[in-house]
Amino acid sequence: MSRCNFVPVFAVLGAAISLSFAGVAQAQTPTPQISEVTAGIHVIRGRGGNIGVSAGDDGVFMIDDQFAPVTEALRGLIAGVTDKPIRFLLNTHFHGDHTGGNENLGSSGVTIFAHDNVRTRLLGNGAPAAALPVVTFNDTTTFHMNGQTIHVFHAASAHTDGDTLIHFREADVIHMGDTYFNGFYPFIDVAAGGSVAGTLAAVDAALALADDDTRIIPGHGPMSNRAELVAYRDMLIAARDGIQPMIADGKSVEQVVAAKPTAALDGEWGDGFLNPERFVRIVYSSLTK
Repeated sequence: MSRCNFVPVFAVLGAAISLSFAGVAQAQTPTPQISEVTAGIHVIRGRGGNIGVSAGDDGVFMIDDQFAPVTEALRGLIAGVTDKPIRFLLNTHFHGDHTGGNENLGSSGVTIFAHDNVRTRLLGNGAPAAALPVVTFNDTTTFHMNGQTIHVFHAASAHTDGDTLIHFREADVIHMGDTYFNGFYPFIDVAAGGSVAGTLAAVDAALALADDDTRIIPGHGPMSNRAELVAYRDMLIAARDGIQPMIADGKSVEQVVAAKPTAALDGEWGDGFLNPERFVRIVYSSLTK
């Protein structure tokens, strides 16, 4: 392991969207479903963020855990693919739709790992001791289990200030957490240290590891691949490049929203959690921070 003037209204907006995003994800309550990504690696989709599962002789390595009410359902799905226990849980970031099951798993003996900032933010939110990561890292760490080299590395100031990407090298699978929302505009938590620039850097880091055969698990949305991730990057760049000149011209956020700078993108990307106006406000916030 290596160690390597915000406008207040946007801080309030970011916090409100963060809470409402987790609330909407929980309220949708689809039944969790597990599917195989490749031999020994599965994804669980349903309520909250997408969960990655590596199962094998060394036990279960789990990525994120959605919400507390679905913990037993998740255990049941995992038990359907392996009789080995859950040994390790890695949180990709601190949001409740990815860490809501921490207390249940931590209190049952699962060791929780995360970036330093995840523990700091969970502590700040009053998380109980059993929900806290007990091993944290500043930059990168590697797990060796189930025949996989699992490279875990920090994506700075991306979706939040504590995001982690996970690369299963032998399996050629990447879990991107919420640095990637497949098929719709992403929520970038500027109030918690996220940024458009950092999100693009995280995407570029994943693309540098990926080829046409790489399977990519997004934080939200269906399984993906390199071509779809390139399209996501292009959307972010187009949104940034459409809004930045207006900021340089001194336009207010209301003026930028009224100009509909993402109109050409909205048909493909604007039908998710964030409507185009909310997304434009987030990009404006990031670019003016």
